[in-house]
This record gives sequence, C-alpha cells and structure tokens, in this order.
Amino acid sequence: MSDWIKAARLRTLPLSLSGIIMGAFIAKWRLYGEGGIWDWKIFALALIVTLLYQVLSNYANDYGDGVKGTDAKRVSEAEARAVASGKITAKQMRNAVILFSVLSFAATIALLYVAFVPEYMNEFYIFIGLGVACILAAIGYTVGKKPYGYMGLGDLFVFVFFGLVSVCGSYFLFTKSFSWDMLLPGAAIGMMSMAVLNLNNMRDIESDKLSGKNSFALRIGFKNAMIYEMILLQLPLVLILIFLGINGFIQAQNYYVFIVMILLFPLAKLRRSIMSVKEPKELDPFLKQVGIMTFVMAILTAIGLNFFN
Repeated sequence: MSDWIKAARLRTLPLSLSGIIMGAFIAKWRLYGEGGIWDWKIFALALIVTLLYQVLSNYANDYGDGVKGTDAKRVSEAEARAVASGKITAKQMRNAVILFSVLSFAATIALLYVAFVPEYMNEFYIFIGLGVACILAAIGYTVGKKPYGYMGLGDLFVFVFFGLVSVCGSYFLFTKSFSWDMLLPGAAIGMMSMAVLNLNNMRDIESDKLSGKNSFALRIGFKNAMIYEMILLQLPLVLILIFLGINGFIQAQNYYVFIVMILLFPLAKLRRSIMSVKEPKELDPFLKQVGIMTFVMAILTAIGLNFFN
C-alpha cells in the first residue's frame, strides 16, 4: 500500500485543489451579493473529482514514463517512480489507471447530476464531455504513441485544465453562468501550475534529453526556462490584483480583500532562491513550495472575498 501512496504523489494534491477553491469561493462571494444559494455538496464533490483526476494523472504519468524507459534515465529524480523501480508492475499500474478512469468518470457524473439535473440538462451533457476531456488529458500526458508531454505541449494543457477549466468550470457549477473576468484568476492558477511543471522539466532536463522527452524546458534551454519560470511566478498576483480592481474593491477602499497580496514577499524570496540554483537537481524542493504557494493564493483570495468583504 505504501508504494501506491508514494506513486499517487500526495505533494501534488494541494495544487490540484487550488483551482476548485478559487472558482468555488469566487462563486460564493458573487452569489452572496446576488442573494443566490451556494451548495456545499457541489463543492465537496468537486474536490473529490479533482483529487481523483490528479491521482489518475500521477498513475498514468508513472506508467507512461515507466514503459517508455524515461524514468530509468532520471538519475536526479528525487522520488523513485513505482514502475521504473519495479515496486509496481506495468500491468498493475495500467489496471490502476483504468480503475481511476472509471472512478473519475463516475464521480464526475455524480457531481454534474447534483449541479445540473434536472433544470440544466444541456449544461449537464456539455460538462460530461468536458469531464471526458479532463480524463483523456490526464492520461495523454505520457501515455500513448504521441503523448503531448513528449512534444512540449504539457505547459499549454496544464494552463488550460489546471487553470481555466478548473477555475471557470467550478465557478460555472455554482452560478450556471460564465463571466469573462473569471479568466483572470483562472490564468493566475494556470500560470502557477505551469511554474510547477516547468520546474519539474528543468530538474529533469538532462535525463529527458537522453530519453527523447522534448519538454518545453528542453526545447528552449535551461537558461530561457529559468526566465520563463520567473515570469510565471511574477504574473499571477498581478492578474488577481486586476480582478479585484475591476470588481470595484479599490474604489470601495475595502483593502482587507487584498490580503492575498501578502504573498508578494514570499514569492519574491522564492524567485530569488530558484534563480540561485546551479544544478537542475537542486530544483526539486521548490516544486512542493510553489504548489503550496498556489494553494495559499487560492485560500487567501477566498478569505478576502468571503470573510473580509
């Protein structure tokens, strides 16, 4: 059991929850202002669904990289992969991917049933398609003949699914509407998620070169990937600030809502620490730190809007 828990890579779970928290609690704030109802059941089910998607993605990643021999070349890998190390066979991991695909789909149906049935049947069917796309994206990063993670497209998919789909989709579950300003917090979470993936790819840049995994970091080189990382870690708070500004909080002088801006200081320190790294393998501890920072960003935004507003 311990090998399966390690393969689930629990340190990635806070990152996956961030988009749901961001979208759900912005919806709560907006519904409260309009006299609407915010359903805790939808929130709980959404958390379960995104956790299942994340574990599915991690198992599929372990399986895909394991059978392709990519993990065997990762001499700098901080956490040993289950399939590559032989602790879990490829067949067992493939079965786990199938199982979690089924569980993810079943949980998605339950979530969408509570959120949309019977009043919003068109939305129900549209979101089923979106759920299937999320499952396929979770698997397709490293699995298949042409996994998109091996073509340098991982950053784009992470931005779309961890950011825009997670935040805007969870917001829609509660409000049954789309608001263009939600693209700002969606992009903020998406960029933080891209920062985690880019750190991962920078750490593995030498081994990925040997295995033929052409990540975006490998394509642009370590130095440019570091500049890219700094941009990804700089812009999210700017986007959150713009979101709060266009929603009138500056004019209202409700400055407590801007509590999320205290992250300017730890993020600045984090960027300096990352820039001081000389060897790619030294980047590993920062993956967890950026993931936690993303989670805290979502929590502080939720607190600012719902408790200080």
